[in-house]
Amino acid sequence: MPSRRTFLAGLLSASTAPTLSWADVGSPVALSAAMDKDGRYLLVGLNAAGDISFVQPLPGRGHAAAAHPHVAEVVAIARRPGTFAKVIDCGTGTILQTLYAPQGRHFYGHGAFSADGTLLFTTENDIATGSGRIGVWDRALGYARVDEFTSAGIGPHEILRLPGGALAVANGGIRTHPASGRDKLNLDTMRPNLAIFDAMGTLLDHVEVNSEIHHNSLRHIAAAADGTVVCGFQWQGDPFDTPALVALYSGEGRLADAQMDDAILHGLDGYIGSVSAFGHSYAASSPRGSRAFHFDRSGRLTASYRAPDICGLCAAPDGTCLATDGLGQVHRLSQDRFARLHAHPLAFDNHLVALS
Repeated sequence: MPSRRTFLAGLLSASTAPTLSWADVGSPVALSAAMDKDGRYLLVGLNAAGDISFVQPLPGRGHAAAAHPHVAEVVAIARRPGTFAKVIDCGTGTILQTLYAPQGRHFYGHGAFSADGTLLFTTENDIATGSGRIGVWDRALGYARVDEFTSAGIGPHEILRLPGGALAVANGGIRTHPASGRDKLNLDTMRPNLAIFDAMGTLLDHVEVNSEIHHNSLRHIAAAADGTVVCGFQWQGDPFDTPALVALYSGEGRLADAQMDDAILHGLDGYIGSVSAFGHSYAASSPRGSRAFHFDRSGRLTASYRAPDICGLCAAPDGTCLATDGLGQVHRLSQDRFARLHAHPLAFDNHLVALS
């Protein structure tokens, strides 16, 4: 009988049915969930100039879609503690399929495709035990669930594919239960971490947040071309403390704090909403602090911009960073500039998903 590794390796090389390419739907460079003025939920494609490439309806509020690397197809994953995900053809707006979390699981709102687009990986909670799991779904088999593996922590939130094909998982460390709503059940014992896996689910590295600041929940991550991972945190401890809320992982088994002074950190309510890696730079946003930040490749803060309700961030093709806010605005961010590109009659949700 073939091993799980052999089976998955075969799936990774499987072909997929052809559909429209991203160029066929207006060449968007980013996707965002949004809400229009009538309260309807949408999936929006944005081009490099910040204008809208396409709009498709969503059945409920989105969070962060997993975008297929080659064809105009996304999987819109329900926010925690949702149990469904919608496979959407971005050319026609057709909901091709609805995926359901296994019994006793729920999704965390994020997912990622393998480099060839044959496998989808989803972050999940095992409700009974509180342990994090990564679900594996095969697109060529109609998104059949073919495997799963541990996330190596509790509360896995964002998952992304690294340039070499490995997977990075942000384990926030917070245990929740649908019966308790959004209550945080283990703040005294939480142990957030960044976990790195190969494409078969084998753990390659596991970096815990320093025990002295174990209340620093790792929620969002982004990867640079060289594999460096920028990490964004949400502080669950004493509100008068100011731990670093942005850190860099470069494969040495440790997290290196970005350089932000206490005066800035005090104004963020302990909350980073999104992070991005672009060019030789990094960005972070704090919608609660109404700030967007630029960091150089060493993690030194080089610019801070005031921007009400800013959150969504992703790399743009020109080496800058696109940013969106809850007021419908799209901005371009770099070390020396923060400029509005467009204002749309929408409220953009938390995240921009890059198409690259």
